[in-house]
Amino acid sequence: MDDIKIGEILLPGEEVDTKKREANVRRRFWPVLKKAFSRLPFARDVVAGYYCAIDPTTPKRVKAILLAALAYFILPFDAIPDLLAVVGFSDDIAVLAAAIAAVRSSLKPDHFVQADAALSQENLAPSEHKA
Repeated sequence: MDDIKIGEILLPGEEVDTKKREANVRRRFWPVLKKAFSRLPFARDVVAGYYCAIDPTTPKRVKAILLAALAYFILPFDAIPDLLAVVGFSDDIAVLAAAIAAVRSSLKPDHFVQADAALSQENLAPSEHKA
């Protein structure tokens, strides 16, 4: 992802290209989730977070937090390589858990309904990625 630098820290009020980040998350989220699904103890919350992040009614701050966490999740390289069994996704899980906890009040029941529908499909990828 061109808009994220390894070790990048955003200061309060700093803007990121959320449109570009959202496009990357939409494109890569489902394949990475499918690979990591069995290791994510709270996959439903992560998928609800995905739907919250792409929901046009979600506040910008919440969207930015979720997109940053989801972008970290789908990055091919991070602090602990995802190729390492079990441990590889531990940093991703920590980042996702912190982001979900920070924005939990913004996750709507509809986001969970969409998550349940997506997770109930055999291939873990909904035919449509609408919020």
